[in-house]
Amino acid sequence: MQERHRGKKICIVGPSKRFFSGLSAYTICLANALSSGNEVSVVLLRNLLPKFLYPGREHVGREDYSLYFTSAIKAYDGMDWNSPLTWLRAYRFLQRKKPEVIIMQWWTSSVAHLQLLLALANSMKTRATLILEIHEIVDPLEESILPIKLYSRIMGKLLMKSVDVFVVHSHITKKQATEIYHLNKDRVAVIPHGRYDTYYRDYDKQAARDELGIKEEFTILFFGMIRRYKGIPYLVEAFNKLPHDIARHCRLVIVGEDWGDETSLGGLINLSPYREHITYKPQFVPDDFIPKYFSAADVSVLPYTTTSGSGVANIAMAYGRSIITSDLKVMRECLVGYKGAAFVPVGDVTAIRENLLEIYGWYKTGKSLVYDPAGNTWDEVARQYEGIIGRL
Repeated sequence: MQERHRGKKICIVGPSKRFFSGLSAYTICLANALSSGNEVSVVLLRNLLPKFLYPGREHVGREDYSLYFTSAIKAYDGMDWNSPLTWLRAYRFLQRKKPEVIIMQWWTSSVAHLQLLLALANSMKTRATLILEIHEIVDPLEESILPIKLYSRIMGKLLMKSVDVFVVHSHITKKQATEIYHLNKDRVAVIPHGRYDTYYRDYDKQAARDELGIKEEFTILFFGMIRRYKGIPYLVEAFNKLPHDIARHCRLVIVGEDWGDETSLGGLINLSPYREHITYKPQFVPDDFIPKYFSAADVSVLPYTTTSGSGVANIAMAYGRSIITSDLKVMRECLVGYKGAAFVPVGDVTAIRENLLEIYGWYKTGKSLVYDPAGNTWDEVARQYEGIIGRL
């Protein structure tokens, strides 16, 4: 086992819970894990962009989240995209905390100017080792808009000039990052995403189904943001092709916040011959409902066309659920060692249908559809980070 190098002063820079996303949850979990044996502080990016431009504007400012920083972690919450006064306060916070290491999350170019300011302040004054954790090379929506794509690449390259070490979640992302940003591969470390067992609750399956109004015996779940690259129409088409005597015993649940770039899904659902067996909730899901959906599910389907990783897969693994997902290298890495995973070619409706039928058949024979969790615990993520820090 890798030796743990503890006792460091570490500051993590990531999004606050005001514009809550998977990165907000990731920042909290990473900070809490590293705080065991290290002095951890956080600088949180609060208002990320004008609210009217944010697809998830309906939940901005909500407070009903189940994840919190431990009491030992000191937080500055936070930096606003348009407030130089908050930038100055963040700088002063860094000077008081005097971190030896700064771990900065990179996932969207909308906060690049804030991160550049912090990197500049660090190079001039704090002089901490700077680690940049890359979650998205370029966000898929930003990638589709040429001016934003170019801005993201330019700002990313400027920021990366100040970075000592990079962290990514998969070897395929490492390859992409080194090619796009011309990074030295020896400075890019791979730390797999932590398993979201922080969202796990020992929730009775039947109670969860009753609370969600599910009367069918078999539940197929898509959970997560509704975006074009998630490939959800392929799942609906596969569901449409199930034999009637099986489909009538199934409930397809599609739930998650609609970011507006998937325009065909609503019409496809309305035209489904099994429309009465589909629950479609394009809305933000409060933390309290996450255990209900995953406890009620028999299989989680993630038919992505592209992705840099999947927090949802890590929740599904925490619940031991069967997973059907696209055969992408990054998903192979994400689910390595997990016996409940099945991989299908991207966009292959027939393959999704056949896997659904196979899992349903196992269910009918009484075979357990609960698998032992795989993937990194957050303690393991912290240990790998501490190994990197200890070698710097």
